[in-house]
Amino acid sequence: MAGNAFRSDFLRTVVARGAFASATDGEALDALLCGGKPVPAYIGFDCTAPSLHVGSLIQIMTLRRYQQAGHKPIVLMGGGTTKIGDPSGKDEARKLLTAETIAENKRGIFRVFEKFLKFGDGPTDAVMIDNAEWLDRLEYIPFLRDVGRHFSVNQMLTRDAVKMRLDRDQPLSFLEFNYMILQAYDFVELYRRYGCRLQCGGSDQWGNIVSGTDLGRRLENAELYGLTSPLLTTASGAKMGKTASGAVWLNEDALSPYDYWQFWRNAEDADVGRFLRLFTDMAEDEIVRLEALRGADINDAKKVLATEATALAHGREAAELALETARKTFEEGTLDANLPTFEIERSALDGLPVATLANMAGLTASSSEARRVIQGGGLRVNDKQIADVKATVSSADITDKGVVKLSLGKKKHILVKPV
Repeated sequence: MAGNAFRSDFLRTVVARGAFASATDGEALDALLCGGKPVPAYIGFDCTAPSLHVGSLIQIMTLRRYQQAGHKPIVLMGGGTTKIGDPSGKDEARKLLTAETIAENKRGIFRVFEKFLKFGDGPTDAVMIDNAEWLDRLEYIPFLRDVGRHFSVNQMLTRDAVKMRLDRDQPLSFLEFNYMILQAYDFVELYRRYGCRLQCGGSDQWGNIVSGTDLGRRLENAELYGLTSPLLTTASGAKMGKTASGAVWLNEDALSPYDYWQFWRNAEDADVGRFLRLFTDMAEDEIVRLEALRGADINDAKKVLATEATALAHGREAAELALETARKTFEEGTLDANLPTFEIERSALDGLPVATLANMAGLTASSSEARRVIQGGGLRVNDKQIADVKATVSSADITDKGVVKLSLGKKKHILVKPV
C-alpha cells in the first residue's frame, strides 16, 4: 500500500515526516488505526546506559507522533532482555550488567521520555512497562515447550543480527541467540496484558518484529502488526548520534543543553529539512521555507532546528538560553557564563598539559586526540591558539571572570572553573 494512500493520521504523519520504512500489513494496520479507539503500540528500549542518545530519537518521536494521533504509546523497558543483550548491529557480546545498574539506567531513561510523552492513566496516556515483570518469572522447560517450539533455528540463522556475526566469524553466544525469542514473547505478553497490537522499531529490528507478529498468531490467534522506520545516517553517510567526542546523549547530566543545541546547529546543509521533519513538531509549510534557504541563510534554518530540537529534549527555556549563549559567543565574541563548565581543583591546574585538560573537560575523546588537534591548530586557551603539544596551563591563565576558556575549533567551547 503506497504511503500517500493511508487514511489514519499516524501513518500519514510518519510517511510525511520521513519516518516510515515498512509495515507488515499496511492496509490492515491503517484500518485498525482508523477504528475510532486508541490502539496500544510499543517500542522496546534496553537499559544499557543511564540515558538514551540521538540514535534512539526517531523511535522516541514515533511514540510521540502516535500519542499525538490519539493512540496509546507503551514504552517497554528491557529490564529482562538487558540481561541477555541484543546482538543487532554488534560484533561482540554486550557487557552484562547487574540488576542494580539496570534499575538505575531505567530511572535515567524515564527522564528522557517524560519530556516527549504524557504519562498517566488516560486512554491515550503513555505507560512505561518493564519486561522483567514476565521474563524474570519464566520457567525454562515450559517456555521451551510452549514458545520455543514455534521458532525454526534455520530461520533464526538467516536473521540479519545473527547472520552478520556468523559471516564475520564473530562469536555469538547461546545467551544472545535467545534474544529474538524473548523479544517476540514480549509482544505476545503485551497483547495479553494491555491489548497491544503494534510494535514499532528501526528497520534493523524487522526480523524480530515479524517473529513477534508470527508468535502472536500461533499462540493467541491474534492479528498483530509491525512498523519500522529507516536507519538514519547524515547526508555524508555518518551514523546518527555519534560525534568525535562520543554519543549525543539526551539527558542533561550526560550532555549539556548547550552542547545538544550545538550538535543540531552543526547539521549538514542537506540534512536540515529532513531533520526538521523527523525531530521537531514544526509545520510542513515552515519547514519547506527553511529548507529552501541557501548560502549563509541556511544557518538561520540550522538555528531553528537546534532550538526546536533542544526545546523538546530540554524545555523551551533551556533551548532559548542555548541560542542566546551561542549568539553571544559567536556573534559578539563575548565570554558567556552559560557555556558548559568543567570544575577542577585549583591546585591541579598548575602545570597541567592543555591536551590532558581538554580531554578531562570533554572537548576531546582522548589526550592523544587533543594533541592531534593542537598539531592542526584547532585548540585555543582564552581564544589564543596553542601551537605546542606540550603546552601547559597555570593560574596565570585564569581570567578576571575566574575561568579558563577552552575552545575546539570555532564552535565548541567550555569554561574550566578552578575551585
